Amino acid sequence: MTAMEEFAEYYGMPSWSVTNAFRVLTRKKPLEDSNESKLAKVLSAFDLTALGIGSTLGVGVYVLAGEVSKQYAGPAVVVSFLIAAIASIFAGLCYAEFGARVPKAGSAYIYSYVTIGEFIAFLIGWNLILEYAIGSASVVKGLSTYLDQLCGNPMSSFLGTHMPLNIEGMSAYPDLFAFVVTILFSLAIAVGAKESTRVNNVFTMLNLGVVLFVIIAGLFKVSRSNWSIPKSEVPEGYGDGGFMPYGVSGIIKGAAVCFYGFIGFDCIATAGEEAKNPKKSIPFAVIVSLAMIFLAYFGVSTVLTMMLPYFEQDEKAPLPHVFRINGWHVAEYVVSIGAMFGLCSSMMGAMFPLPRIVFAMSNDGLLFKFLGDISEKYKTPFKGTMITGLLTGILAAVFNLSQLVNMMSIGTLLAYSMVASCVLMLRYEVDDRRESRIVANGRATGLEQDHPGALWRRIFNLNGQTVPTKQTSRIVTYSVTLFSLWCMVFSQILTKFEEDLANVTSFDGIKLVLGTIPLAVLLLIISRQPTSGVKLSFKVPLVPWLPGISILINIYLMIKLDILTWVRFSIWIAIGLTIFLAYGIRHSRLRQREQRNNSIAMMRDCSNTALLGGQENSKYSNEVPLILMHSTS
Repeated sequence: MTAMEEFAEYYGMPSWSVTNAFRVLTRKKPLEDSNESKLAKVLSAFDLTALGIGSTLGVGVYVLAGEVSKQYAGPAVVVSFLIAAIASIFAGLCYAEFGARVPKAGSAYIYSYVTIGEFIAFLIGWNLILEYAIGSASVVKGLSTYLDQLCGNPMSSFLGTHMPLNIEGMSAYPDLFAFVVTILFSLAIAVGAKESTRVNNVFTMLNLGVVLFVIIAGLFKVSRSNWSIPKSEVPEGYGDGGFMPYGVSGIIKGAAVCFYGFIGFDCIATAGEEAKNPKKSIPFAVIVSLAMIFLAYFGVSTVLTMMLPYFEQDEKAPLPHVFRINGWHVAEYVVSIGAMFGLCSSMMGAMFPLPRIVFAMSNDGLLFKFLGDISEKYKTPFKGTMITGLLTGILAAVFNLSQLVNMMSIGTLLAYSMVASCVLMLRYEVDDRRESRIVANGRATGLEQDHPGALWRRIFNLNGQTVPTKQTSRIVTYSVTLFSLWCMVFSQILTKFEEDLANVTSFDGIKLVLGTIPLAVLLLIISRQPTSGVKLSFKVPLVPWLPGISILINIYLMIKLDILTWVRFSIWIAIGLTIFLAYGIRHSRLRQREQRNNSIAMMRDCSNTALLGGQENSKYSNEVPLILMHSTS
């Protein structure tokens, strides 16, 4: 690099070489950051578990079982929930390992930052902002609508008459109640993590209490005959009766819908920097919350489908409907109250991570600095919390969010995929000290052979290498990338089996087998590579197979989303890229750290050169302190 190029880099001037651009976009955050956290460490394992349950087990438990049983799976909805729970646990285990490895605020954003690089990390963080903002807005909108209907629609009648919004794509009227509730919840979260989680704990416990009441009360009215209804008694259009009226394809379709009922547990990882003992409490909270959520879904769906035939379920409010049919009006009102608690806990769980993501990104210099300012009084990102709450409130008040919910899903699934990929890359990460020691000792690394077939020996590690090197780490990175790309192709093949299983041909079966082979081979290549010696308090079992299955499931569900969702997603990404290129790339803390280190090294080199070379470089040496002052300002 020439002196002019060095000066340009130190002063932030653009350098248009492809190599330099790639280096900037892939610079990684140190895994062990020596900076102490500015956030108060006040959250226990119980707080994190309640946060995960509350954010996930919202109004879905009161709606999802009825919808899936009637439209997709019948009584086999319990199997659909089991499949969805297993798929969610795969993703949850990946989050648990990273939570133990990187206990920082930011969730998937920080995980990808330490593994893949700054550019991908920004995109993930930007998508998480979208996910939590839309998620919060949709929950508070549901809370407002539910209360309005419960009271006889007074809000919609008054605001629709006096403050109509005659704009296509927006709400019929400004939902002032949703806006005020969002601001109040934001204020509660901004006051302190411990205080807001206490409120969430109350909502979550009440919600779980109502779910338990539904299961116990429903057991007195169950009938196993509702799981074996003969086809002759089933109305037209509702399958063939029995336990699986829609067949295996219906169970799979139902599982895809049920999977979204488990989205939200990742907020546990977002609060890692505020946990008292994150390396132990995050894995515990993730696993326990997902297990309890599955038991709640499984219990409710079992009771629901055994109390009433699946084709008589109410898709929008199945639990009040089934108790009303059985003449239990008290239980009907208890369920309605439980739905309110579920919505409140969901809203708290959806809003809690949003300012943490913004804080992490602004603290790294990728978003505007003031968003990450920590309040001296509350030890929380007060400004960022209130600003994100204001934006969420505006979304909830004026926009029709029904078409944007899929955008929340695409951001979540992308984050799940990235976390699983990051687990694979870090598990096989190179240990520079161990590698250099082996090379210095003269031991064979298995990488120097140049005879025919050496490439295959390296790829499949036929030499039995036990210490990861840059070469083996690179093989894993390429394999994970190819695996993710092939998952997109394989998902298209799987779609045929889900949507039209009855008309599957032998040719489709051959394509499925041939499509499976590359996935298995790539995972085999990864499994053959030497693993990192880093000791962790929790590790994902069955690596790389389990994270690989998680990536496949997430990509498959992303492929199933409609084209308009991808268009809106692309627009959001374009806005994020504009911010990153105009602000983030120049204000990155990693860039500033590199500048300081390079300036110090340059000052030392130039000083030594001046001492050796006399006055020849005196002018250049005198300018070095100016560079150092500029880079540290």
